[in-house]
Amino acid sequence: MTVSKQSDYIRFAVISIVIIIVDFITKKWMLSLLFDIPQQIVVTSFFNLTPVWNNGVSFGIMSSHPEIIRIIIPVLASLVILYLIRQIHLQQRTQQVGSAIIAGGAAGNVIDRFLYGRVVDFFDFHIWGYHWPTFNIADIAICAGVAITIYVIIRPSSKMGEN
Repeated sequence: MTVSKQSDYIRFAVISIVIIIVDFITKKWMLSLLFDIPQQIVVTSFFNLTPVWNNGVSFGIMSSHPEIIRIIIPVLASLVILYLIRQIHLQQRTQQVGSAIIAGGAAGNVIDRFLYGRVVDFFDFHIWGYHWPTFNIADIAICAGVAITIYVIIRPSSKMGEN
């Protein structure tokens, strides 16, 4: 393995591990703050810390089938992470960072499914009577990683002679 490829894998691992650790620490903190004695903390007029056990996938989809989700989602997430790792050498550096962020977020939620059988969510935004589904750091990482990946894919590349 070349030094360049090795540094790509190290960067991927470091970014993913940092996200996993930050996600894990914030979830442990919120479990003790919000879940042990269930309570909601109103932070602003549009943002609360609210304890939510998510049995489904993103935004609670399929929450009525937790037994299927508990098995399928960790397997699919693991396959996605392995795919992203295998693709590192084909990606530009910015896309590698996006992939590492996605992998860290996916792993964070998989850890919840193994530990609790469901995902710990607590960020709760609402405005004018509309509530965004409650989410966590791992969800933010997945969305940010996908946004970075989309940006890399659609932005013009100077290597292709475009400005």
